[in-house]
This record gives sequence, C-alpha cells and structure tokens, in this order.
Amino acid sequence: MMMKLHGKPEVSADKKMIPIENYGVKCMSIGSLVAEGDALVWRGPMVMKALEQMTRGVHWGTLDILVVDMPPGTGDAQISISQRLQLSGALIVSTPQDVALMDARRGVKMFAQVNVPILGILENMSYFKCPKCTEPYYIFGKGGAQRTADEMDMEFLGEVPLETGIRSGSDEGVPVVISDPDSFVSRAYADVAQKIVRKLELTRRQNSGPEINL
Repeated sequence: MMMKLHGKPEVSADKKMIPIENYGVKCMSIGSLVAEGDALVWRGPMVMKALEQMTRGVHWGTLDILVVDMPPGTGDAQISISQRLQLSGALIVSTPQDVALMDARRGVKMFAQVNVPILGILENMSYFKCPKCTEPYYIFGKGGAQRTADEMDMEFLGEVPLETGIRSGSDEGVPVVISDPDSFVSRAYADVAQKIVRKLELTRRQNSGPEINL
C-alpha cells in the first residue's frame, strides 16, 4: 500500500523472485505473497524460512543500498537477519516516549552483541506541528531519542515530525518526498538519508568485509 505496489512478483529463469519496482525503488514484501487481509501466524522456523526467501531468494540485481525494515524488539527476525546477512549497519528508529525507547535500547545492545555497527538513532513522530499556527506539540514527549543517543554514545540523526501529509501519502501509496519534495518533512527525510549514506561509507572504510551478492 505505502509504495502503491500491485500484483505478485514474477519469477526469473533461475527461480528467484523479481522485486516489484515503483518510484525507482525495488521492493519485496511478504504482503505481496499472501492474500490481502490474511493473518500471518508464524513461529520461529517459518520466520527464518521467509527471511531467507525474501533476501537470497530474490533477484535484486545491482543495488545502492538494501534496506530491511524490521519490527521492534529483539526476536527471531532480528537475530536471523544479523546471522544470515553481513549487515553494514543498523538504524534505530524510535518515538520519543520512554516505553518505545526501552525497545530501542534493547535493539542497540542486541546488534552490538552480534557485531553489527549502529549507524545512529532517528526520532520519529517527534512532534505535531499545528497547520494553522505552526506551533509544535510534543505529544510523545520531547528529546527522548537525543538523550538516549547521548547516554549510549550514538549519533543522533534527526527528528521527523508527525504530519498528516505522511499519513495521507502512505494511505494513497505516494511517499511525501514524491508528492511534496520541497516540504519541511521531505527535507528532513533527505537530510537523514544523506547522514546515513555518509555513515555507511565511513563504516565501510573502517570495517571492510566480504561482499554479499543476493
């Protein structure tokens, strides 16, 4: 839905799935493989099999960056990914409130234990900016991710506000950086993306490892 993807992925001659592409981004989602509305009740082995299929079972071709969007926590999905792929780094995303930052801290410690570099922490839904008066309202608290970054010696990558344009764009399948590239929130996304690319390049130079071809 968020990228306006339709249909199921085709299969290449070598029996690998071909990712669905939109807005110049190659995408693969488990939602493209199951019927709409179906509930996924999977245990550990099924999760690991699905992750293998979604990474090495896909004909990705040449990529600039492979982004794996994982759920919060330190469960089977996160551990399996860190064990099966040579990750260049982990980006921690959290809202500012303490209950969310508890999960973020656990994630940082887990990735550190499996020797995955932490690229930094990004604060999502930092505040709501009133469209009439532009005054920010810190609904989930203020500065939580910044304090966590300082406490855990991580780089703080920035704030992304809570805006209706992000929600409406996600529902319509048109990212806000496409529909309104000059908006404040689009510039915030672009700034964070540039910081991540620079951090990845720095991490690559410091920790040169084997190249993984998917």
